[in-house]
Amino acid sequence: MSTQKETVEFILEKLGELGRFAVRAMFGEYALYGDGKVVGLICDDQLYVKILPASAELEDICDKDEAYPGSRPHYVVEEVQLSQIPNLSEILINIAKSLPDKKLKKPKPPTRKASAGRRKKSPKKSKHSK
Repeated sequence: MSTQKETVEFILEKLGELGRFAVRAMFGEYALYGDGKVVGLICDDQLYVKILPASAELEDICDKDEAYPGSRPHYVVEEVQLSQIPNLSEILINIAKSLPDKKLKKPKPPTRKASAGRRKKSPKKSKHSK
């Protein structure tokens, strides 16, 4: 079952702070970004929050489960909990702050282009020619 767009909009609305949160469609579901870093997932109409020291407040409030088979466990924030956890957006921003910045990729070295006027190979002399 995939997530409905209405669910994504509802979660973003509950988090508030529109400039700080965004979602991107990924692997058939959604990744939730806080300040440009993945802080959780929205899968099967559920919000899954990364389990990190910055999200420890959710330990006693939320269940833990995999967002998809084989994923790391996440805190599952139920729909009713979106309103019951008043500082959820703050927790998500703290998760983003605790994550490392993206590493800049080294630029690729320029590739050598074959020139149009490439030197032709000289014909080999045969063994029998003088």
